Amino acid sequence: MDLHEQLKDIKTQLRLSMNGAVSQSMREKGLVYKLNFGVELPRIKSIAAAYEKDHALAQALWKEDIRECKILAGLLQPVDTFYPEIADIWVDTMPNNEIAELTSMNLFQHLPYAPAKAFQWIADERELAQVCGFLTIARLLLKKGDMSDRVANEFLDQAVCAFLSGGYQVRSAAMAAIRRFMQHSEEHAFMVCRRVEGMKDSSQESEQLLYGLVKDEVGG
Repeated sequence: MDLHEQLKDIKTQLRLSMNGAVSQSMREKGLVYKLNFGVELPRIKSIAAAYEKDHALAQALWKEDIRECKILAGLLQPVDTFYPEIADIWVDTMPNNEIAELTSMNLFQHLPYAPAKAFQWIADERELAQVCGFLTIARLLLKKGDMSDRVANEFLDQAVCAFLSGGYQVRSAAMAAIRRFMQHSEEHAFMVCRRVEGMKDSSQESEQLLYGLVKDEVGG
């Protein structure tokens, strides 16, 4: 099949798998797409499994303003042809937190340049770029949690700042990365505890919240 036929075939499969109740539920939660078939993730993965990873197909799928096509794009994009400038374009056009989370899991964490790019994203002023950065870092920490002291301190500076000043989605992503960092070693957990020890009695609600979440993570 050529590219046009592949896209047509995928959209046919999505229509046959559509779930109106799931789609409606997503709209009610604020996940707005031009088109959302409400197809559940296991079915999307099974559709992806029938195709070889293909750069042209993945790029064409990403350009579709369709929830399931965006998810499939991350599943079908080969790592070796996904250059840093393309990664930035995808982040620039990231529609919402759901796609940010799934693309970070399915694609971004596997990129050879993922650590450097993720740090670039968490320093971005756009919320969804920060979400992509922190979720990618969380995935990288799950695979290999080693960081030099300089990188660890830079990460904690950014993560704590994002948690204290960011919106709900950024705060959640930053906390996910902080948790993964703490879980790597007692030394990492201690570093975070030292960062928040003065926030227990803070007048800022966000600082009290961060303190409580860190203490919960260490079981105290």
